Amino acid sequence: MFDACANGQQVKCLTVVDEFTRESLAIDIAGSIRSGRVIEVLSRLVSERGAPQHLRSDNGPEFVSKALLRWAVAESLDIALIAPGKPWQNGTAESLNGKFRDECLSMEWFRNRQEAKVVIEQWRQHYKCGPTQA
Repeated sequence: MFDACANGQQVKCLTVVDEFTRESLAIDIAGSIRSGRVIEVLSRLVSERGAPQHLRSDNGPEFVSKALLRWAVAESLDIALIAPGKPWQNGTAESLNGKFRDECLSMEWFRNRQEAKVVIEQWRQHYKCGPTQA
């Protein structure tokens, strides 16, 4: 997901959600997010929570890179890429992204990326327990 700050900085957001619990596990904020950063975020989550059986994502370049695919093989993760133009195949993540856009990104005007990180993490912590329990 993308947004922009008042100072012109681009904000790209990597959202990670547990499909079973619907818990928002991470929202990583940067100016750009490449496969190395995705691997860092996912590696941290795997070390904290254990490895999932599979990783579902869209076909963005950061998710189909050779580096990420090698990492997934090393972690014994199956990759489940959704078909292009079929967001309903990733309904849990799309639901989180919609709520994140409506309840956070569309409601806030970030002065800079650092402020965006703080506000977005506060929103994620509020949402963290999942939309059915929040």
